[in-house]
Amino acid sequence: MSTIIYPSPIFGPIHSRRLGVSLGINLLPEDGKFCTFDCVYCECGYNADNRPKKKLPSRKEVREALEKRLIDMKNNGPSPDVLTFAGNGEPTSHPSFPEIIDDVIDLRNKYFPDAKVSVLSNSTFIDKQKVFEALCKVDNNILKLDTVDKDYINEVDRPSCNFDVDKIIEKMKDFNGKCIIQTMFMKGTVNGKSVDNTGDEFVDKWLEKVKYISPSQVMIYTIDRETPNKDLLKATKEELDRIGKKVEAAGIECSISY
Repeated sequence: MSTIIYPSPIFGPIHSRRLGVSLGINLLPEDGKFCTFDCVYCECGYNADNRPKKKLPSRKEVREALEKRLIDMKNNGPSPDVLTFAGNGEPTSHPSFPEIIDDVIDLRNKYFPDAKVSVLSNSTFIDKQKVFEALCKVDNNILKLDTVDKDYINEVDRPSCNFDVDKIIEKMKDFNGKCIIQTMFMKGTVNGKSVDNTGDEFVDKWLEKVKYISPSQVMIYTIDRETPNKDLLKATKEELDRIGKKVEAAGIECSISY
């Protein structure tokens, strides 16, 4: 099984399908994966197969490594479109996440004031006030909501924490539009059961909650890299386009990554 484990605390830049030239900020250890979800489609593999032995990078280590890389990019290029919190798990789980957000914004303003700060989150810590407040400060607060079906969440996202999707949706609404909903659409099977969430029975219920949250944008995408579960399939371009049109008909901007 092929997996991608990212360097820490800084990696890239890489070209993101959704964000452009992205300099990655990985607040998890470089030798494994640490996440409150254990998604069957995660490019980093399953939690149990890649448990890290190293410690989390400290706030000081993150700031120093980021500044060094930004100075190099200032001198030698390329200019980043975005500084993205991503990597080997859930970035908001880092105990210094709010303070690191402040550091990253400060360094962005100093070296590349036109770059955006983005956070890719599975939403599991947005009920913590300091995390919520930190996410309110970033340009792209990108929150996962693959479905509103609880059985599907347990089968596909496989949360290892006490995850209540109804409470998470209420907290997403509290951002008052300052969030982006990110959703994976796919097909195939897990343990012999279909995980096709492209049909109306999934999409319409999901879209009702998206309209309730009223985000600034929705990002829909499908599998792009090898997954730990070998029975998963990409959603088709036609399926993603159909879902995207439903989102736009609801008056919400939608970007699609095929």
